[in-house]
Amino acid sequence: MIHTTKFQHKKVLVLGLAKSGVAASLLLHKLGAFVTVNDAKPFDENPDAQSLLKKGITVICGRHPEDLLDEGFELVVKNPGIPYTNPIVKDALSRKLPVITEIELAYLISEAPMIGITGTNGKTTTTTLIFEMLKAGGRHPKIAGNIGTVACSVAEKAAADEVIVTELSSFQLMGIDQFKPKIAVLTNLYNAHLDYHGTFEEYAKAKFGITKNQTEEDYLIFNKDQDVVVEWAKESRAKKIPFSIQGRMDEGISADETTIYWQGEPFLQREIIALPGKHNLQNVLAAIAACNLYGCGKEAIEEVLKTFSGVRHRTQFVREWKGRKIYNDSKATNCLATKVALEAFQQPIVLIAGGLDRGHSFEELREAMKNVKAVVAMGETKHRFIEFAKSCNIGTCEIAANIEEAVEKAAELSASGDIILLSPACASWDQYKSFEVRGDLFIEAAMKLS
Repeated sequence: MIHTTKFQHKKVLVLGLAKSGVAASLLLHKLGAFVTVNDAKPFDENPDAQSLLKKGITVICGRHPEDLLDEGFELVVKNPGIPYTNPIVKDALSRKLPVITEIELAYLISEAPMIGITGTNGKTTTTTLIFEMLKAGGRHPKIAGNIGTVACSVAEKAAADEVIVTELSSFQLMGIDQFKPKIAVLTNLYNAHLDYHGTFEEYAKAKFGITKNQTEEDYLIFNKDQDVVVEWAKESRAKKIPFSIQGRMDEGISADETTIYWQGEPFLQREIIALPGKHNLQNVLAAIAACNLYGCGKEAIEEVLKTFSGVRHRTQFVREWKGRKIYNDSKATNCLATKVALEAFQQPIVLIAGGLDRGHSFEELREAMKNVKAVVAMGETKHRFIEFAKSCNIGTCEIAANIEEAVEKAAELSASGDIILLSPACASWDQYKSFEVRGDLFIEAAMKLS
């Protein structure tokens, strides 16, 4: 770790705890800052705050005092999820105080270079692919960010001969000053988080923060198949590496129906890729590009592509059962995610869907339902989803009380050669604590099929 003196003897406010707030507080304390933590959860219900207090860090819990910034703070480190409309954040900005997220701290102390991945969809899959390829190639990667361990905690322990592969959200990227990855990846841009950012323009601007500090010595890997991404990429000073699944290109990385090309030359055959779907092919191209730029061997890349079957709960291959292939896509909590999953398969699909009823329409799925032969619906939206499925001319539709019963019914409705797919198009909270719990129970039920 680089022992910067940038924070020594400075009064720093950490706004919001959770994992990132705790990690940032401990790091700043170690670097000699006078840290105060402010968190909404009451102190007697807040074990993180209690632990920080024992280490000599000032904690203010249960409320956000309006005069908090009168204490003379020189920096605010906020939890990424706290919006900029928060009164304390607005007050800090009006006082010209820097407001950052912990990813900025990670960059400032990291001896290891960083590969940063952002985008609306595909971040986790691309991040994981890059990590696994670099690991197979002996490049000593560490993984951080939205996908797992807090980045500044990873950066504390990372050595100069290692590399940090980090998934980055738009929320994190709004809170950077000097942060810049050696290699930046932008997977795609769609409307998302507009309740936080206000407009798509502001959302896209936040995402492209990943490259705003890059120079000609750095790389930006971007999606050439999206015009909006291409336009934003023009603003970057980094070396630009486009990726496309629309056919061979002379630059960057590209794919046609059979072959992946690197700088216009055949690199490997698509048939070796275990991960299904065009959207995942884009993720694969971005990951290969990053690993090629980082000097990872082709053999390591091929090894991972032959065996990597998906991130848990994201079109994850579970098992083959009596000729059926079973996939867990519990992370698909909206129609766009389910649409992408359905379009990944050409085989007949038995779809398990439904969950929390937010009143949203399923109409976005209509075109993607053409390969669905049967539907098993559950949760609050079960009747609405069945009605929608029947309007798509899907005659075989059943209702299940829970995920275990849904798996049993899907197995009965399927035949050899079919896909059994959990892709709910709804959140899980009507029946399950999280999409992870729902997905784990699905996997457990699928493994019990005999």
